[in-house]
Amino acid sequence: MSGEEAIFKPEQYTVGWICALSLEMAAARGMLDDIHPNLSYQDPNDSNSYILGEIYGHNIVVACLPSGIYGTTPAATVANNLLRTFKSIRFGLLVGIGGGAPSPEHDIRLGDVVISQPSETLGGIVQHDRGKILSQGGFKRTGSHNAPPTLLLSALTRLQATHMSADSQVPKFLAQLVEKSPKRMKSKFKHQGASNDRLYQAEYDHVDPENPRCDNCDEAKIVSRDDDEPFFHYGIIASGNQVIKDGRTWTSLNQQCGGALCFEMEAAGLCDFPCLVIRGICDYADSHKNKVWQAYAAATAAAFTKELLLYIATEQVAKERKLLTELISSK
Repeated sequence: MSGEEAIFKPEQYTVGWICALSLEMAAARGMLDDIHPNLSYQDPNDSNSYILGEIYGHNIVVACLPSGIYGTTPAATVANNLLRTFKSIRFGLLVGIGGGAPSPEHDIRLGDVVISQPSETLGGIVQHDRGKILSQGGFKRTGSHNAPPTLLLSALTRLQATHMSADSQVPKFLAQLVEKSPKRMKSKFKHQGASNDRLYQAEYDHVDPENPRCDNCDEAKIVSRDDDEPFFHYGIIASGNQVIKDGRTWTSLNQQCGGALCFEMEAAGLCDFPCLVIRGICDYADSHKNKVWQAYAAATAAAFTKELLLYIATEQVAKERKLLTELISSK
C-alpha cells in the first residue's frame, strides 16, 4: 500500500524510533520501506516533528531532538511528547552515533555498532554521571536502567544466532541507502576507509586542538589491530550529559560502568521509555574526535535496526502492552 495513498491514524503506529541528530534522522528515513504522509492531527502539547513510515510491516514513528539541543532531559521530553500523540507505541528504539571504548576483549572499530544488552547486574544502560559521594571520598554510581523489553531481547538472540551462520543484511541496506541518497551524502554514508580509523593510546592527547584531523599526531602512538570487517557488539552503554573526549577518562569510566562498550548522551533520559539503544561508533571518545565517520556510523546503526525489525513479527508487537498503559500502571 502506497504511503501517499494511505491515510494513517496515530493509533496505528507501534514503534517509536528516537534520534538525537538530523543526520541520524536522515539515516532512519533512508531505511524506511515506505514513507507515510504527515498526520492531520498532533497533540497540542506535542512539539516534536516526525517522519512516519513502515519497515517490514511495522508502522514507525521517527522523532528527533530539536536542532542543537542534546542530553538526557531533551531526550526524555521527546519521548514523553511522542506518547502524547502516539498512544499505541509498544516499544522504543534509540538509534544514532556514539563514542567507542575499545579494549583487548572488544576490538571496537569505527563504523561498528554497539547494542545495549543487560549483564547479570546491569540493565544495559548505566548513567555515568549519576551517583552518590561515599564517606571516604569515593563515588558510587546509582544510575542503572531496567533491561530492554523481552520482545527486543528475544529478537536480538535470534539475530545474533543468524549472524553466526549467515551474513548480515546490513551491507545490503547500506548500499540501498547510498543509492537513494542525494549526491552530496553518498560518499558520507560510505565506509570512510581504514586509513581514517586511528585508535591512539588512551594516555596520548590530540596534538592540535585547532585542527580535528590527526595529521600531526604521533603514529607511533596508534594501537595496531587487525583490519577486520565491521562488527556488532552487545553489552553495556554508558550515558550522561557530558561528551567524553579524553582517553584516560573513558578508560576510568569504562571500569566503573561495568565494562561499557560505548559512551553517548541521551539513553539515560529514557528510563521511563522502555527501549533498546543502538549506537554506530563514530569516534573513540578521546581527544582525537572528528566528524568524518558520523554519517556512516549513523547509517550502520539504522541499518542494524532495520535488520532487527525483520526478526520481530507484527503480530507479536500487537500483543505487547502499550507503553502509555505500562507507564501509567507503574506510577
